[in-house]
Amino acid sequence: MEESIRQTTRLIFSESPTNPYNRVLDLEKVAAIGRRHRVKTIIDSTFATPINQRPIEFGVDLVIHSATKYLGGHNDLLAGVVCGSRDLISGIRDLQGITGAVVDPFAAYLLIRGLKTLALRVERQNANATRIAEFLARHPKVERVHYPGLPTHPEHEVAKRQMKGFGGVVSFEVRGDLATASRVVDACKIPRIAPSLGGVESLIEQPALMSFYELTTEERLQIGIRDNLIRYSVGIEDADDLIADLAQALDQA
Repeated sequence: MEESIRQTTRLIFSESPTNPYNRVLDLEKVAAIGRRHRVKTIIDSTFATPINQRPIEFGVDLVIHSATKYLGGHNDLLAGVVCGSRDLISGIRDLQGITGAVVDPFAAYLLIRGLKTLALRVERQNANATRIAEFLARHPKVERVHYPGLPTHPEHEVAKRQMKGFGGVVSFEVRGDLATASRVVDACKIPRIAPSLGGVESLIEQPALMSFYELTTEERLQIGIRDNLIRYSVGIEDADDLIADLAQALDQA
């Protein structure tokens, strides 16, 4: 990252954990690089939520969330959040007043309602996702699981140091191709097929066919999106039911 900084660089921006592979940045190192080069740092912490991770405590300048996801928690609103120092936020608020990017009153009401149960929902989603990731890691038809709570995750130690929980998104690669992944997704009975995440209902999708549908297989591979990848946004349903459903779906792969 530091080698990519130029004299014209004004901002370091990243997700952590990232979508869809759940890679985790060392936030203290990112913040230190920003300070060393006098560059502002922004982390999109949507996957983690403020319950699991607070990048500002590690020196990051600004944190953003898609409030549509976990903060709202019910897949029924569109909103975003940016958090930071008063000086930085005041400039953003001025721009917001000019451009008119304002949440409508009913969406604001729904968001306030959702925040009341955020901690409870995230606690359940953390627990469910951990159990699902452990199940998938043992399954013979699964090639690889991407979840920061697993010891096999490349940034597991970093995640343990800076996260209180590992989130509700589990991405995994089945043994096979695009069609194999499609059979698994189609065979699942509990999660709905949708590209969003963070709600009380479990959602499942194939990034190759949904998030990156406009790219060819070769173009997707260039940015690391494999055809056999499945992203599972774990809800608050019973974990045993979710695992049993995945088991029967994988049996049909």
